[in-house]
Amino acid sequence: MNAVSQTDQKPTLIIGGGLMGLAVAHQLARRGTSVRVISRKRSEAAGFVAAGMLAPHAEGLSGALLQLGQASLELIPRWVAQIEVDSGLSCGLRACGIVVPFRSVDQRDQYPTSGYGVALDRDELEHELPGIGSSWTCGLLFEQDGQIDNRRQLMRALERACVSLDVQFLEGSDVKEIQRDTSGFLKGVVMESAEGERCQLSCHQAVLACGAWSQKLMPELPVFPIKGQMLSLQGPREALKRVIFGPGTYLVPREDGLVVVGATSERDAGFQEGLTPNGQKQLQAGLESLLPAAASWPPMERWWGFRPCTPDEAPLLGESSIPGLWLTCGHHRNGVLLAAITAQKIAEVLFSGQKSSKLLHDFHWDRFTKGRP
Repeated sequence: MNAVSQTDQKPTLIIGGGLMGLAVAHQLARRGTSVRVISRKRSEAAGFVAAGMLAPHAEGLSGALLQLGQASLELIPRWVAQIEVDSGLSCGLRACGIVVPFRSVDQRDQYPTSGYGVALDRDELEHELPGIGSSWTCGLLFEQDGQIDNRRQLMRALERACVSLDVQFLEGSDVKEIQRDTSGFLKGVVMESAEGERCQLSCHQAVLACGAWSQKLMPELPVFPIKGQMLSLQGPREALKRVIFGPGTYLVPREDGLVVVGATSERDAGFQEGLTPNGQKQLQAGLESLLPAAASWPPMERWWGFRPCTPDEAPLLGESSIPGLWLTCGHHRNGVLLAAITAQKIAEVLFSGQKSSKLLHDFHWDRFTKGRP
């Protein structure tokens, strides 16, 4: 498949206007490619919902996924700088470090990424996290991990950066079908506009970045939603300087004192919208266990969203079963972390006409197909 030239009349289509779609659109536009983003409702995207942790080590990732996360973590400062230059807005990147607390030294030392962190005893844990709950006896400090304010800053900056580079947006439009030509190659999409009009858009190449909804367009993709509920509190400025990554609950402090608390992991909820009493009780219990004083801080907002998950909790990246259609979906808990490397590598292969990238090989969609070597 040849790359689309800068003068080609058919733009590259990005199906999905969330974090992945915007990130890829931005990188392609920076390379001079004409780009059109088709988005049903950008506000429902996981990029507006996630806590924004950049935590390949605190998450305890392993294997190829850890390597991908580390590569993205290294790339993020330069990626953010590009977005900030193109948009004129801050993305809220903070190299604050993340602490993972444990109830025993054995648990700490057996953590998959313990070798990348600084071991903390109880006194050192309290020094890093004043007021941490008494049941936590030790921890690991991952100074290399951090966070970005995706909900309030990164997504808006990416939108502005794309606009500044003449990316076209079809907001409120819903792709109903992906079309192939007689040879099986990508031909275009059938789309319904915000006004309810049905039309066809032809293209040479496109990127599927529909997050948890990706399977609706490509049933063979093993992507499914995992609902997560979250809330935010307004704490005193500087009351919490590190992210706390506890089992099942995490606290992410923004620079202005806002603390994001997340997140439930509801595998059986499907696309059921709304908050639930049980979900909110789970968040409150986790908050009280990790940082008891924070339980009295005033709540600011409560929300929910849908993580796009795969059976091995790793993304689907690279060319799909339809030549010309590329995948960037299924990032599960690590979408914000992996956005930089995903956008860079997908943009590189689309712009250059390469078939794939070595870094993306382990995340090909057909790894779940029986008999693949």
